[in-house]
Amino acid sequence: MTGHLDHIDRDIVSALVADGRLSMSQLAAQVGVGRSTAYQRVERLRADGVILGFTAVVDPAALGRPVAALILCNLEQSSWRQALAELRSVHGVEHVIFTSGTFDAALLVRVADTAALRDVVLEQLQGSPRVRSTQTVFVLDEWRMGQTP
Repeated sequence: MTGHLDHIDRDIVSALVADGRLSMSQLAAQVGVGRSTAYQRVERLRADGVILGFTAVVDPAALGRPVAALILCNLEQSSWRQALAELRSVHGVEHVIFTSGTFDAALLVRVADTAALRDVVLEQLQGSPRVRSTQTVFVLDEWRMGQTP
């Protein structure tokens, strides 16, 4: 990213995180700038890599994936790049995060039931030569930025 984000840029980002479907006119009115200013700012934020894209936020349970877990993994250190490719292809993985500290990676996994989660952990992850160990933490509730509590 190049440049500095001022309060208008931050307000634009916050407004779009809360509702990515805002029209430029709605965004401009909400942030308190003209429509052309809002448009130019959004285009600059996209070009600078601040805004990476727009997506729908969906209810995982409505998609048949009500069970969520964080799976903490220890990996073979020499093959973390290959491990990333493997982890991204595991059924139900929504997010892969490489970390420092006790674990090398954290996965957010969403599946239909605990049997599917068992298969992810015991067959797909533990069956990989790149995964040394795992620890599974069930997600009991969650909140996302931009989501009403």
